[in-house]
Amino acid sequence: MISVSNLSLRYGKRTLFEDVNLKFSHGNCYGVIGANGAGKSTFMKILSGDVDPSTGSVAITPGERMAVLKQNHYEFDEFPVIETVLMGHKELYNVMKEKDALYAKEDFTDKDGERAGELENIFAEMDGWNAESNAATLLSNLGIKEELHYKLIKELDGNQKVRVLLAQALFGNPDILLLDEPTNDLDIETIGWLEDFLAGYENIVLVVSHDRHFLDTVCTHIVDIDFGKMTIYTGNYSFWYESSQLALRQRSDQNKKLEDKVKELQEFIRRFSANASKSKQATSRKKALDKINLEEIKPSNRKYPGIIFNNVAREAGDQILQVEKLRKVSFGDLLFGDVSFMVNKGDKIALISQNSLATSAFYEVLTGRDTDFEGEFKWGVTINPADIPADNSEYFEGKDLNLIDWLREYSEGEKDEQFIRGFLGRMLFSGEEVLKKCSVLSGGEKMRCMFSKMMLQQGNVLLFDEPTNHLDLESITALNNGMKDFKGTILFTSRDHELTQTVANRIIEITPNGIIDKLMSYDEYISSDAVKKQREELYALA
Repeated sequence: MISVSNLSLRYGKRTLFEDVNLKFSHGNCYGVIGANGAGKSTFMKILSGDVDPSTGSVAITPGERMAVLKQNHYEFDEFPVIETVLMGHKELYNVMKEKDALYAKEDFTDKDGERAGELENIFAEMDGWNAESNAATLLSNLGIKEELHYKLIKELDGNQKVRVLLAQALFGNPDILLLDEPTNDLDIETIGWLEDFLAGYENIVLVVSHDRHFLDTVCTHIVDIDFGKMTIYTGNYSFWYESSQLALRQRSDQNKKLEDKVKELQEFIRRFSANASKSKQATSRKKALDKINLEEIKPSNRKYPGIIFNNVAREAGDQILQVEKLRKVSFGDLLFGDVSFMVNKGDKIALISQNSLATSAFYEVLTGRDTDFEGEFKWGVTINPADIPADNSEYFEGKDLNLIDWLREYSEGEKDEQFIRGFLGRMLFSGEEVLKKCSVLSGGEKMRCMFSKMMLQQGNVLLFDEPTNHLDLESITALNNGMKDFKGTILFTSRDHELTQTVANRIIEITPNGIIDKLMSYDEYISSDAVKKQREELYALA
């Protein structure tokens, strides 16, 4: 168990959180959520002992072992991969090192023999003889091939390092597991394995993630950091979000009787409880939801940006986009080839690839920013495409403009300040914030500006390349809703599983040797044996 008592953290006049009292118990997975800058990662560092709180304390049940997903990708560069994983169980690793040092001595004494015997017993009790095999299995499950297990960490690329550090955290079945953004740089198969692993994990897990599908799959509780307070709510992220929205609507409905509100809340809990019985954490989730107190369901103080794209300048005709045998080579590498398809009116297409450079290059071609390609494409005469690229730096670098003047540049019609302020206000820029220089914005603020720009453009076909990058959960949720509600055509690429599943009605995967084009949901696509076979055949030709 972890007990947090009277915890506060202040930086000068700024208070991240105040008088936090929480308990985390075994068998539960807690998703830690909050707006960017709310203190999610800092709270995890306080729990791990890396940051001291201003007041209060953290107590862990004696004898319990904590493991933390490391964020420093260079810390273990001089160590072999397999040894780096073993370091995740410090006590076991120290026993191994001391034992090896004793056996390496030339003048091995009787006292050394006694100590070696003690260490052998401790080593056996900790299942040390299977440690290397268990570490190797973890690495393989996380996509690190066997031929890499004995290479130095510095010989791996960034994605591989992330997976090794994740294996290190998971190794040895720790009593408490702290994971900060564990799905970063993982592919869909590896994320699925991690979801299954954590869904069956019987100890304490605290996880920070912007991946709503991941939070929904693994979490039994949500820890909400809001206005300097922390509150634990029963259920996964979707339960927290939908229940808080329901409570917010109920609070604004002054005419509804109390008994009707109670009945609505009870029905809401019943519905989610029934769905929980089908989830990977069925037993623990259902028990938790069945015991929920109606008073736990409270309106959230969170603010969600108003991302609405339906105000288009012109209705799109039936001819949207025709792509014929597009082929792109970059620095000698074939990113995609023989790409041909037709976009139909109302399609919401998730464009995916094993190579993220390929999808970004494809959008650069479609938007006209890249003219060095083979093949052709043709937009319909009524089409006014608007796009958000993965890299938006060209829109902000070197510009000494406040947000009003920056956004005014993209307004073809109305230039009035109040009109521009209205669009920025929807993106939660209010008051003096609109006078900030665009060059000093955070990644999330820049993305919200890009959404304002897109809404001003009033495009009838929207293109998004990784639009959830740098966004907090509130902005991701608002974007997801805006994309679902848009009545026009969308082509998009996103690592956010929930967004892709709930928006796309068609999946197109581009490869160096053609495409896979399916009218189905994302979940149907990734679970289809026929698709897996077709993908293997196409990539094998590369």
